[in-house]
Amino acid sequence: MTAMDYREHWHASSRYTVFDSCHGGGADVRVLTDVWRTDPQRPPHLHLIAVCDHLQPGFHRFPQAEPGLTVDLVNAPIETALAQLVARVDLFRLVGLEHAGTGFARPLARVAAANARLLGHGLTAEQVAALQAQGFVFEPGTQRARFASRKPRPPLPPVPERRAVVLGAGIAGCAAAERLCARGWQVTLVERHARPAMEASGNRAGIFMPLLSKDDNVPTRLTRAAFLFALRHWERLGGIGRAIDGAACGVLQLARDAGHAAVSREIAASGAVPADFAEWLEAPQAEALLGLPAPDGGWLFRQGGWARPGSVCDALVAACGGRLEQRFGVGDVAIERVDGQWQVRDAAGNLVAHAPNLILANGAGAMRIPQAAALPLTAMRGQVSHVPAEMLPALPVVLCREAYLTPPSGGVCSAGATYDADPDPALSAASHAENLERLRGLLSDPQAAAGAPLQGRVGFRCIAPDRLPLVGRLPDFDAAGTTERLRDVPRHPGLYALLGYASRGLIWAGLGAELLAAQIEGEPLPLEANLVDALDPARFVLRARRSPRGPQGVEGAEL
Repeated sequence: MTAMDYREHWHASSRYTVFDSCHGGGADVRVLTDVWRTDPQRPPHLHLIAVCDHLQPGFHRFPQAEPGLTVDLVNAPIETALAQLVARVDLFRLVGLEHAGTGFARPLARVAAANARLLGHGLTAEQVAALQAQGFVFEPGTQRARFASRKPRPPLPPVPERRAVVLGAGIAGCAAAERLCARGWQVTLVERHARPAMEASGNRAGIFMPLLSKDDNVPTRLTRAAFLFALRHWERLGGIGRAIDGAACGVLQLARDAGHAAVSREIAASGAVPADFAEWLEAPQAEALLGLPAPDGGWLFRQGGWARPGSVCDALVAACGGRLEQRFGVGDVAIERVDGQWQVRDAAGNLVAHAPNLILANGAGAMRIPQAAALPLTAMRGQVSHVPAEMLPALPVVLCREAYLTPPSGGVCSAGATYDADPDPALSAASHAENLERLRGLLSDPQAAAGAPLQGRVGFRCIAPDRLPLVGRLPDFDAAGTTERLRDVPRHPGLYALLGYASRGLIWAGLGAELLAAQIEGEPLPLEANLVDALDPARFVLRARRSPRGPQGVEGAEL
């Protein structure tokens, strides 16, 4: 297909999506983006999705400098990649599939837009026949085709009115505002406090690191995707240690015991994890790095580190520019749907903000919103202890196991955090003692930080029973009836959730906001379909019906 063919096909589109079966070195992607940039009649949005085998497994979204251009790379067999893709594809470029069989034809047709084009090279006769059976009509003597299936296609989502209110200016809400503003939305960010990051996002230091598990389970896959997205996105915001307070100093996760170390060695020996992402260190290597005992070794996450969540919020808000309106210090609010608009009112009944779309990103505060009250969320207290740096050995990395300890910032190291159901927001001597006890276990020093003063901070995490976040349209529990499928669960119009970030909001917030913005806009989604479903707030409608014991946890265990 020539450059002129691209232009003829995409001129009537507001968004043009291309799926390429082989990214290779990216040359074809660069050619296509150059054609798009130089075409005065180009579609406002070009979305490129390419199969790429030199990344970690799963979907990878790469933020681009120019508005309107999105690049996703997918490391998966083509049949899996297409089966997990949530998109409407306008052009398929199929090369290098001689040994791929014919199973990809059905999922390819599922994501094909009406009148989609296909450009093949080296397709087998069996593959061409399989594609024809799915509705592709090939030009005689070529491997060029047009999708002409008469099967009913799911309706396109309506174009949203690009105005939204985001409730909560912690890291979840600030990320939502930034991702929507980047798409040209007008956003009002509403916060009960006078400034951002005053509650769960207000700690001095948050840890950013991925997860590992032997079965590569849902939390592992989600956190890997979110961690890598966060690193790329933060760099575009100005970078850790520059626009964002913190350090990409690495994280050393010590093995809990010999059994944990044995499982870790199996993962390392499998070769599935690149060393620059996670490197297993035996005890002598870990101790040489740390300068302290590490009896069972540990995982070194070289790209990990710590960041002050409030500074991430500041960078996100700054990136919104003039499209963001801030309504801070409004106290407690109530919401109501009136004439197709969500109204947010303060305790005195005054109108604070209104828009057709409302995003609940206010953590535990969402439990007081009637439309979200049926969600099985819990507020869990977390106390962090601030220990004077001179009372501790100098750490070259963040150290963690059941707890964590950061290198000093402003003369203070952060140690913690507790996890309990106590509603008391005051500092607790018992929680401080618990943090110090775990700190001593990390350092293998029973006298470490002896006499450390009671200093620190208490925050309340918003947690779901399966420890996964809630990203998507809010379900209407009262109207759910006997619904058995996620797609059939009734939803509150224009009401969305970014909740349940637990202790991983620093990592999950960016990709969660990107996923939600893509869902609202009807864009290709940045995650596999089964991960999207695992995060859908409506999962709790189905689980409550299927199990009298209530929602169940996620299978698999993390390291």
